[in-house]
Amino acid sequence: MCPPETLASMRSPEISRRNLLKFGLGAAAAAALPIGSAQAATVRRTTFRNVLDLTHVLGTQFPLFPGAAPFRIQQAVSHDKDGYYGSILTYWEHSGTHMDAPVHFAPNGLFVDQLPVENLVVPAVVINITEKVRRDPDSVVTPDDIRAWERRYGRIPDNAAVLMASGWGARAGSVEAFRNTDGSGVMHFPGFGKEAIDFLLTERRISGIGVDTLSLDHGPSTTFAVHYTILPTNRWGLENLANLEAIPPSGATLFVGAPKIAAGSGGPTRVMAVW
Repeated sequence: MCPPETLASMRSPEISRRNLLKFGLGAAAAAALPIGSAQAATVRRTTFRNVLDLTHVLGTQFPLFPGAAPFRIQQAVSHDKDGYYGSILTYWEHSGTHMDAPVHFAPNGLFVDQLPVENLVVPAVVINITEKVRRDPDSVVTPDDIRAWERRYGRIPDNAAVLMASGWGARAGSVEAFRNTDGSGVMHFPGFGKEAIDFLLTERRISGIGVDTLSLDHGPSTTFAVHYTILPTNRWGLENLANLEAIPPSGATLFVGAPKIAAGSGGPTRVMAVW
């Protein structure tokens, strides 16, 4: 747990080397410098004023894709009996706010523990399609949506994560509202369109994509074309993100806390944005 002065220092306009060392954040960098090195007084400065959690709380009531094994919490030890507290968790890898690693839909794709760390701290591009979704819950992100974003904010940065904000995260408290299933069993919620993914893969250089819904593909999809298009390129996807409307459309940095699980196809992921 960080003391209040640590968080206050990290949110200050400039983080000096002295503060980094004081709070243990620069220990590794300091250890790598020779004693007495002239470079010891120079450290690249980091600035940010805002930190926002893009992660839903994962519990037994969080909506899952139909057919997924339930999330379970079993208390294993207690303070009164054992002197400490802990639980055993049982869950499908793709529960809550989580990552789809490439291998999830690509037999030769990377496992979640093999993802390069430089692709997990990336620029965030937020494409907001909330207005479209209010008219049609089956809306998808299109190349036109991407071009409209670029006309306003400039070209998508290399290595960026392109995130769909649709307002759907507000429904996460209700399984029925989040899945939005009709009488014939078809779900209705937004996602990326395959044409948008084709554009991003051929015309831009991205690390991954993310959505505030249950799937990278929109609800009625039966082919999972988005999954089958982007994951085999060894890029990742994030599902069930929260609070995307509250971060800037451009200029934020995404920190993707992907689980480092051997041979994992993904897993619950803590995602944060700073700007």
